[in-house]
Amino acid sequence: MPGVVHVIDDDASFRRAVERRLKLAGYDVRTYSSAQQLLDFLSDAEASGCILLDVQMAGLSGLELQNRLIERGSLLPIVFVTGYADTPTAVRAIKAGAEDVLIDQPGRRTRRHGARLQGRPRHHH
Repeated sequence: MPGVVHVIDDDASFRRAVERRLKLAGYDVRTYSSAQQLLDFLSDAEASGCILLDVQMAGLSGLELQNRLIERGSLLPIVFVTGYADTPTAVRAIKAGAEDVLIDQPGRRTRRHGARLQGRPRHHH
């Protein structure tokens, strides 16, 4: 069975839609409405799987969460999802160790930046 996918997004309808699709594909899914919720969970549990993370959220942003996880020594692969075609943000996320950045805009094909997530640990440069 595939591993756990931690989905962090402040948009409840997006979280539910992603959760449904991933569960249909056989993944164990845990959802969080904020970056802080994930940090609180990971501090009390052994981390496994990967993270699907919104770039822009209220409170702690996706990039800030990525930095906090790196500071903690987390090796969970991160894939960012955003509705904003912001290439500099995508580049920053990849340079900081994200596995991929998916830009999903209504009416347009999803664009990818970076390497394809294959469940491997991140390597810090």
